[in-house]
Amino acid sequence: MRVNPYFVTNLSGALDQTQATQQQLSSELSSGLGITSIGQNPVDAAQNVQLLNQIQTDVSFTQTSNLAQGMLQVTNSALGSVVTQLNQAISLATEGSNGTLNASQLQAASNQLAGIRDEVLSLANTSYQGQYVFGGSQTNNVPFTLSTATSPATVTYNGDSVVNSLQPPNGQAIQLNLPGNQIFTSSTANVLGALNNVIADFANGNSNAGATDTAALNSALNFVSQQRVTLDNSITRLATATTAATNDQTQLTTVQTNLMQADIPGISTQLSLVKSQQTALIGVIAALGSGSLFDKL
Repeated sequence: MRVNPYFVTNLSGALDQTQATQQQLSSELSSGLGITSIGQNPVDAAQNVQLLNQIQTDVSFTQTSNLAQGMLQVTNSALGSVVTQLNQAISLATEGSNGTLNASQLQAASNQLAGIRDEVLSLANTSYQGQYVFGGSQTNNVPFTLSTATSPATVTYNGDSVVNSLQPPNGQAIQLNLPGNQIFTSSTANVLGALNNVIADFANGNSNAGATDTAALNSALNFVSQQRVTLDNSITRLATATTAATNDQTQLTTVQTNLMQADIPGISTQLSLVKSQQTALIGVIAALGSGSLFDKL
């Protein structure tokens, strides 16, 4: 009768394999993960990495979007206050241009308008979490500075014309800001320039220029109101994109969890079988060790 000379070696190898399998199954059982190494299941491991990257993209967008929504809301609120100030300025300019105010009254109106101008300047320098909202990409610099060395006074813009945007995971880029020079000092809607002109005209007793000043203020008011529509649209789109990213993150997390989580009942059954195999192998090896191989055949 021929005997396999590698019989004991094979038994020892089988025992090592059952021990390794037992350790793997025990690890899965304790961690709750069905995949604990890339080599165990390369396909599922690769899919897990892809899912995690997609989830991180959603998380990153949501965090940035929440910050951007806060900044847009502050910007919109600031422009709302500018609208209120411009309406007051238009009322004063209209009153001063009707020819019924004397020099003293025009000077008083000029002083009131200067107070409005200073409030608008403060709103133009609004910041959110340390970032100036009307500075374009120059969010660390105060956007506007006023000089009263001349009459009319002058305003300098220290920002730039960069329009910032945020790209959602799915969809078109969303505008995040309004550069201040497009609103407060541009030829289209020179809010601060119009205010400085009417302040100087009334201070000099020139009520005849009131009609022109009032028209400039009205033009600035209309433009500011239009820009608020742009901001409202961005706020709405960001909210929608954030909700979509959050939902996508939830769905992907569920898929990733299902992919990686261990089948506890199945693993428990496998572990029980492996332990039985291990016990049997140990028994056989022990029996072989107690006598001659031929005695056991």
